[in-house]
Amino acid sequence: MNSEISTQIPTPLGELSLRLSATPRGARLARRLTAQQLDAWGYPHDGEASDTAQHVVAELAANAVTHGRVPGRDFGLRLLLLPEGTLRVEVSDARGDRGLRIVRETDAEGGRGLILVAVLARTWGVQERDVGKTVWAELPLG
Repeated sequence: MNSEISTQIPTPLGELSLRLSATPRGARLARRLTAQQLDAWGYPHDGEASDTAQHVVAELAANAVTHGRVPGRDFGLRLLLLPEGTLRVEVSDARGDRGLRIVRETDAEGGRGLILVAVLARTWGVQERDVGKTVWAELPLG
């Protein structure tokens, strides 16, 4: 895992950036909007690239809602279509005081979502912000 947002992000070919309610409904909407945006960029809803991106967004959004929620604060979703067939997903929440946790115990009830992100992403990491943090992942689309 990288600990910082890459400072050398190429100029995106497309971008979607929005704020969603830090609720389970907001997390579900993040996944649906990801599928819709990828379809608009030429990656069909039922394709492997869209499916992978939806899984990563669902996990990061669920973490933002479950572990990064501050009452009255939204979470952010940003999708960047980068050159060379790469999608950059960024999910920002308002809790900077809670670090990321990867659970490796086989009998644990949860905590395996970041393992999924690590397996599906080319690279990923977390960046602290003035308020909260941004967890990002870069996914191959081709």
